Amino acid sequence: MIYVKYFASLRDRLGRAEDQLDTHSDLTVAGVWAALWPDKPLPPNTLAAVNMEYAELTQSVRDGDEVAFFPPVTGG
Repeated sequence: MIYVKYFASLRDRLGRAEDQLDTHSDLTVAGVWAALWPDKPLPPNTLAAVNMEYAELTQSVRDGDEVAFFPPVTGG
């Protein structure tokens, strides 16, 4: 099971804060998004984290991992 969380405007756009993906395939972070949202491309500049560490979209994801997607962070 891969645990997926959505934050800020992504959570609002998707209408939920989290998902679970039961898969036996090797996936990347981008593959997790594609498996859950085949009709919705990943929004540009979306950031990702695996197990609370920033991750590239090409990073492999394993069973038990937590993947988070969130919009770019701004601040001042």
